Amino acid sequence: MPRQVKAPAAHQVLAILGHLGRQAGPVPAATIARELGLPRSTTYQLLATLAESGFVVHLADERRYSLGLAAYELATGYARQAPLQRVARVPLARLVDRTGYTAHLAVLHGREVIYLIEERAPGRPPLVTDVGVRLPAQLTASGRAMLAALPAAQVRALFPQPEAFVTRHEPGPRSLSALRKLLVETRRRGHAVEDGEVTPGFVSIAVAVLDHTRHPVASVAVTMPRSELNPDLSDVVVAEVARTARAIAARISGHTHPPAL
Repeated sequence: MPRQVKAPAAHQVLAILGHLGRQAGPVPAATIARELGLPRSTTYQLLATLAESGFVVHLADERRYSLGLAAYELATGYARQAPLQRVARVPLARLVDRTGYTAHLAVLHGREVIYLIEERAPGRPPLVTDVGVRLPAQLTASGRAMLAALPAAQVRALFPQPEAFVTRHEPGPRSLSALRKLLVETRRRGHAVEDGEVTPGFVSIAVAVLDHTRHPVASVAVTMPRSELNPDLSDVVVAEVARTARAIAARISGHTHPPAL
């Protein structure tokens, strides 16, 4: 029988990443060392290595650490796999049946969203949100819903300079301060809205799918012609999108009795 080889450094790295993933925001290295029972020197060495590989971001001005872009890519890599698509496809189809509009499921990948599922409503035109399409996260309702669920430091790490703010048409946030204002409004409402910034004449409404740690693993959105939108319809669509997002979240978490659809 082969001898088992222990790798304490690997366990320590995983412990640090897991700890950072459970925090509401960036934390000092000394706090990480204390709460995980690690030597400070070891903690600093591992954090430096993780920062070099992009799994951790060192916020030098705050002397704190948070998860980096590589960690997000790893997380969304799982979210893009078939399990998420399997649990989401039926709730998304039912959302289309109830609203009469095309719905889609997307995940965050760096500064972009990737569309995993598009359920097109009968008689509705094709949209740019076809499966596999990537769009700038800050322009889409799907991306905004997920970005609004991330800590501010993580959003800053994703959008470190003005060049990160790509646009398709003229509208859309062009700076971190503009994006932060938009995300504050998104959190206040509980859903994200995009009006003509991806496709002129169309409005999208999205709600993030949150896992048990409140991390956004995906988002559910519905897209409709701007000409058909009115306050009553908007309220109905928001409620149905939120209901679907909660149902998918319950399925991901393994709840045996997800919200009725």
